[in-house]
Amino acid sequence: MKTRFVSLRICAAAAVLAFAAGCTTFSRDGGFGAVSTVATERLGKDAVQVKTDADRDALARRTQALLSKPLGIDDAVQIALLNNRGLQASYAELGLSEADLVQAGRLPNPGFTFSRTRSSNDLSIGRTFSMNVLSILTLPLATKIEGRRFEQTKLETADAMLKVAADARRAYVEAVAAAQAATYAEQVKDSADAGAELARRMRRAGNFSRLDYAREQAFYADAVAQLGNARLRALAAREKLTRAMGLWGASTGYKLPDRLPELPAERPRLDDVERYAMDNRLDIRAAKLRTQGVAKSLGLTQATRFVNALEVGYLDNYETDKGREHGYEISVEIPLFDWGGAKVARAKATYLQSANRLAQAAIDARSEVRESYAAYVTRYDIAKHYRDEVVPLRKTISDEMLLRYNGMLVSVFELLADARDQVGAVNGYLDALKDYWLAQADLQQAMGGRLPRSGPAAGEPQAAVPASASGAASASAAADASVVSAASASPAASAPAGASAAASTDTSPAAIAAKVPTHAHGPAPSPASFTNSEGQ
Repeated sequence: MKTRFVSLRICAAAAVLAFAAGCTTFSRDGGFGAVSTVATERLGKDAVQVKTDADRDALARRTQALLSKPLGIDDAVQIALLNNRGLQASYAELGLSEADLVQAGRLPNPGFTFSRTRSSNDLSIGRTFSMNVLSILTLPLATKIEGRRFEQTKLETADAMLKVAADARRAYVEAVAAAQAATYAEQVKDSADAGAELARRMRRAGNFSRLDYAREQAFYADAVAQLGNARLRALAAREKLTRAMGLWGASTGYKLPDRLPELPAERPRLDDVERYAMDNRLDIRAAKLRTQGVAKSLGLTQATRFVNALEVGYLDNYETDKGREHGYEISVEIPLFDWGGAKVARAKATYLQSANRLAQAAIDARSEVRESYAAYVTRYDIAKHYRDEVVPLRKTISDEMLLRYNGMLVSVFELLADARDQVGAVNGYLDALKDYWLAQADLQQAMGGRLPRSGPAAGEPQAAVPASASGAASASAAADASVVSAASASPAASAPAGASAAASTDTSPAAIAAKVPTHAHGPAPSPASFTNSEGQ
């Protein structure tokens, strides 16, 4: 009766343990739901994990739909989230971490030992069932530790997704800015070509010194080199964007807009950026979970420092002369030489390491957001200064120089020199505009993937035409038109009678270059994909 009671208790305990083991199973989404939620809430985009060929085909169709129109910055981010293979590799970390969690919640397999010995007429049979009791006792704590690590992996994976989005955003800004700079460099080259042609004609007529002629030729040669560098930078920036979006083959023929978005109407204002960043940055949350998990591991190590192995077994033996024997055995590791001090010391060092890394991550995050916000505001002020002050002033100077040229008060080459000065102003504005949008992308990443909506100009960029820079480029083209008109009128002329009429016609640099019948230099190849909507 007593043996039966013990057997029932053993069966009941085994049933409870089996039920507990069944409680830890794989989730339906593999933890990806947390990443998808972050993408929706912080980016307004969809994050998809590709597992089957059907998933891959659906993403390919969606990608082609986005590429069928001029690519916007939001489209580039969405394509990167769908196609970036490095990001898909990061998603696999979720599966690895969840597998560790499920494994930690599973009961250890029991051990079975069987022996059969014979001596003369005696037969001895031994059967032993054993179980690692220590693993069972520490199962709840081990499951909690792995569960915390799984949550940490979710945050780290979501943070990796936000970094891919930020990289795609920066690559998009750089690609559009580089293409715009290459377009403007082509305009400058055409203008320099027109000036060099005029200088050649005047030199041939004997009305131009060798020094001035060499200056014009040197400016043209430098403009050709600058155009080559600008085209190379545009190509490199476009390829960087292509890599960020994970595109290849025919998909790399996407079309970008002609120019960057205009500045926001008002200066951006964001309040308490440090607190916002500390509340929203996923890497800080992941570091906290990592430190908490290490602390739990330290507690487990301290609790098991003396007893590292504890097994309980059930024996069922049979001998010929004695019959059947039942009993139990306990196997325990005696801490005679190893008292677990090294394990505890290692666990403590790991905890201190994790705690210090968490503190340093928080310090770095606060510093990064302060630096990013300062750059965000300063870049806005600089770009606005170029747009509202520098470029309009250069345009005014060009207008006045053009009037004086039409009144034969300045020479044609003084007009060209002024146009060259204006090149620096327009390039400065384009660089400042690019730097502002890059600073916004940096700040968005430093604050956890999104900006608060409390201040104006904190939203996403909207496409617009920078009127001041466009006007400055038009004024420069008008000056070049007058120069070419002078070259076409007479080789020895210094001021044409019809300069004003020429300025009111087609004043694009391409048209100017077409009016010159011959060239002293071979024309540089024209970029087929870098022209804007106004032909500038």
